[in-house]
Amino acid sequence: MESIGFLELNSIAKGIEAADAVLKTAAVDLVFSKAGCPGKYYLLFTGEVAAVQSSIDTGCVVGGSHVVDKCVIPRVHPQVISAINMTNMPEQMKAIGVMEFFSVTASVYGADAAVKAADVDLIEVRLGMGIGGKSFVVLTGEVAAVSEAVKCGINTPAAEGMVISSVVIPSPHKDLLSSLM
Repeated sequence: MESIGFLELNSIAKGIEAADAVLKTAAVDLVFSKAGCPGKYYLLFTGEVAAVQSSIDTGCVVGGSHVVDKCVIPRVHPQVISAINMTNMPEQMKAIGVMEFFSVTASVYGADAAVKAADVDLIEVRLGMGIGGKSFVVLTGEVAAVSEAVKCGINTPAAEGMVISSVVIPSPHKDLLSSLM
Protein backbone atom coordinates (compact mmCIF):
# COMPACT_ATOMS: atom_id res chain seq x y z
CA MET A 1 0.00 0.00 0.00
CA GLU A 2 1.35 3.41 -0.92
CA SER A 3 1.69 6.56 1.12
CA ILE A 4 0.60 10.03 0.10
CA GLY A 5 2.15 13.40 0.63
CA PHE A 6 0.18 16.62 0.44
CA LEU A 7 1.60 20.12 0.49
CA GLU A 8 -0.45 23.35 0.58
CA LEU A 9 1.20 26.72 -0.01
CA ASN A 10 -0.13 30.27 -0.08
CA SER A 11 2.05 31.25 -3.06
CA ILE A 12 1.56 29.86 -6.55
CA ALA A 13 5.13 30.67 -7.61
CA LYS A 14 6.65 29.02 -4.52
CA GLY A 15 4.23 26.12 -4.98
CA ILE A 16 5.51 25.44 -8.47
CA GLU A 17 9.10 25.66 -7.23
CA ALA A 18 8.33 23.32 -4.32
CA ALA A 19 6.60 20.86 -6.69
CA ASP A 20 9.71 20.69 -8.84
CA ALA A 21 11.90 20.09 -5.79
CA VAL A 22 9.53 17.42 -4.42
CA LEU A 23 9.62 15.50 -7.69
CA LYS A 24 13.42 15.74 -7.96
CA THR A 25 14.05 14.65 -4.35
CA ALA A 26 12.82 11.04 -4.38
CA ALA A 27 10.94 8.44 -6.41
CA VAL A 28 7.39 9.78 -6.00
CA ASP A 29 4.50 9.88 -8.46
CA LEU A 30 2.58 13.10 -8.96
CA VAL A 31 -1.20 12.87 -8.55
CA PHE A 32 -1.70 16.61 -9.10
CA SER A 33 0.05 19.93 -8.77
CA LYS A 34 -2.16 22.98 -9.32
CA ALA A 35 -3.30 26.40 -8.23
CA GLY A 36 -6.58 26.68 -6.35
CA CYS A 37 -8.68 29.01 -4.26
CA PRO A 38 -7.93 31.49 -2.76
CA GLY A 39 -4.61 31.84 -4.58
CA LYS A 40 -3.10 28.72 -3.02
CA TYR A 41 -1.06 25.96 -4.58
CA TYR A 42 -1.77 22.28 -3.88
CA LEU A 43 0.54 19.34 -4.48
CA LEU A 44 -0.38 15.67 -3.98
CA PHE A 45 1.94 12.75 -4.67
CA THR A 46 2.35 9.07 -3.77
CA GLY A 47 5.22 6.69 -3.14
CA GLU A 48 6.99 4.68 -0.49
CA VAL A 49 6.87 6.21 3.00
CA ALA A 50 10.55 7.24 3.13
CA ALA A 51 10.42 8.80 -0.35
CA VAL A 52 7.22 10.71 0.43
CA GLN A 53 8.60 11.98 3.76
CA SER A 54 11.88 13.06 2.15
CA SER A 55 10.00 14.89 -0.61
CA ILE A 56 7.69 16.62 1.91
CA ASP A 57 10.70 17.75 3.92
CA THR A 58 12.31 19.22 0.81
CA GLY A 59 9.06 20.85 -0.29
CA CYS A 60 8.74 22.51 3.12
CA VAL A 61 12.30 23.86 2.97
CA VAL A 62 11.76 25.27 -0.54
CA GLY A 63 8.27 26.59 0.30
CA GLY A 64 9.52 28.15 3.53
CA SER A 65 7.08 30.60 5.11
CA HIS A 66 4.61 29.98 2.27
CA VAL A 67 3.79 26.44 3.49
CA VAL A 68 0.27 26.51 4.96
CA ASP A 69 -0.09 22.82 5.75
CA LYS A 70 1.38 19.43 4.93
CA CYS A 71 0.69 15.80 5.58
CA VAL A 72 2.15 12.38 5.03
CA ILE A 73 -0.23 9.44 5.40
CA PRO A 74 1.53 6.07 5.38
CA ARG A 75 -0.49 3.17 4.01
CA VAL A 76 -3.28 5.43 2.77
CA HIS A 77 -6.46 3.61 1.81
CA PRO A 78 -6.60 3.26 -2.02
CA GLN A 79 -10.11 4.79 -2.10
CA VAL A 80 -8.70 8.14 -0.95
CA ILE A 81 -6.76 8.66 -4.20
CA SER A 82 -9.73 7.48 -6.29
CA ALA A 83 -12.07 9.88 -4.48
CA ILE A 84 -9.69 12.81 -4.94
CA ASN A 85 -9.73 12.04 -8.66
CA MET A 86 -13.53 11.45 -8.56
CA THR A 87 -13.24 8.02 -10.18
CA ASN A 88 -15.63 6.17 -7.86
CA MET A 89 -19.34 6.82 -8.36
CA PRO A 90 -21.70 4.12 -7.09
CA GLU A 91 -24.95 3.45 -8.90
CA GLN A 92 -27.02 3.47 -5.72
CA MET A 93 -26.64 5.09 -2.32
CA LYS A 94 -28.38 3.84 0.82
CA ALA A 95 -27.00 6.73 2.85
CA ILE A 96 -24.49 9.50 2.27
CA GLY A 97 -22.19 11.21 4.68
CA VAL A 98 -20.55 14.58 4.19
CA MET A 99 -17.66 15.96 6.23
CA GLU A 100 -16.68 19.60 5.69
CA PHE A 101 -13.36 21.07 6.83
CA PHE A 102 -11.54 24.42 6.92
CA SER A 103 -8.27 22.68 5.99
CA VAL A 104 -7.55 20.70 2.86
CA THR A 105 -5.24 18.33 4.71
CA ALA A 106 -7.89 17.68 7.36
CA SER A 107 -10.19 16.27 4.66
CA VAL A 108 -7.47 13.90 3.44
CA TYR A 109 -6.89 12.66 6.98
CA GLY A 110 -10.65 12.51 7.61
CA ALA A 111 -11.33 10.54 4.42
CA ASP A 112 -8.59 8.04 5.23
CA ALA A 113 -9.83 7.57 8.81
CA ALA A 114 -13.45 7.22 7.65
CA VAL A 115 -12.86 4.58 4.99
CA LYS A 116 -10.62 2.57 7.35
CA ALA A 117 -13.24 2.70 10.13
CA ALA A 118 -16.29 1.28 8.36
CA ASP A 119 -17.51 -0.47 5.23
CA VAL A 120 -18.13 2.64 3.12
CA ASP A 121 -17.22 3.87 -0.34
CA LEU A 122 -15.66 7.28 -0.80
CA ILE A 123 -17.34 9.21 -3.61
CA GLU A 124 -15.33 12.42 -3.55
CA VAL A 125 -12.65 14.26 -1.63
CA ARG A 126 -12.87 17.88 -2.83
CA LEU A 127 -9.68 19.75 -2.05
CA GLY A 128 -10.20 23.50 -1.97
CA MET A 129 -10.73 24.01 -5.71
CA GLY A 130 -13.49 26.53 -6.32
CA ILE A 131 -14.75 26.49 -2.73
CA GLY A 132 -12.67 29.17 -1.07
CA GLY A 133 -9.93 26.86 0.15
CA LYS A 134 -12.30 24.68 2.19
CA SER A 135 -12.64 20.96 1.57
CA PHE A 136 -15.20 18.21 1.94
CA VAL A 137 -15.57 14.45 1.77
CA VAL A 138 -18.64 12.57 0.47
CA LEU A 139 -19.06 8.86 1.19
CA THR A 140 -21.80 6.25 0.95
CA GLY A 141 -22.85 2.91 2.42
CA GLU A 142 -25.33 1.51 4.92
CA VAL A 143 -26.62 4.10 7.41
CA ALA A 144 -24.78 2.62 10.41
CA ALA A 145 -21.50 2.33 8.48
CA VAL A 146 -21.78 5.89 7.16
CA SER A 147 -22.53 7.17 10.67
CA GLU A 148 -19.48 5.40 12.10
CA ALA A 149 -17.23 6.53 9.23
CA VAL A 150 -18.27 10.17 9.59
CA LYS A 151 -17.80 10.02 13.36
CA CYS A 152 -14.27 8.63 12.95
CA GLY A 153 -13.42 11.00 10.09
CA ILE A 154 -14.29 14.18 11.98
CA ASN A 155 -12.73 12.95 15.21
CA THR A 156 -9.33 11.99 13.83
CA PRO A 157 -6.69 13.98 15.74
CA ALA A 158 -5.31 15.38 12.46
CA ALA A 159 -8.65 17.15 11.79
CA GLU A 160 -8.95 18.63 15.28
CA GLY A 161 -10.30 22.17 15.14
CA MET A 162 -10.80 22.02 11.36
CA VAL A 163 -14.31 20.53 11.16
CA ILE A 164 -16.99 22.92 9.91
CA SER A 165 -19.92 20.53 9.73
CA SER A 166 -20.92 16.95 9.02
CA VAL A 167 -24.15 15.22 8.06
CA VAL A 168 -25.48 11.72 7.46
CA ILE A 169 -28.44 11.50 5.09
CA PRO A 170 -30.34 8.18 5.09
CA SER A 171 -32.07 7.24 1.83
CA PRO A 172 -30.98 10.27 -0.20
CA HIS A 173 -33.23 11.38 -3.06
CA LYS A 174 -32.28 9.68 -6.35
CA ASP A 175 -31.64 13.05 -8.05
CA LEU A 176 -29.00 13.89 -5.45
CA LEU A 177 -26.66 11.29 -6.96
CA SER A 178 -26.39 13.16 -10.26
CA SER A 179 -25.76 16.46 -8.48
CA LEU A 180 -22.81 14.93 -6.66
CA MET A 181 -21.08 14.05 -9.92
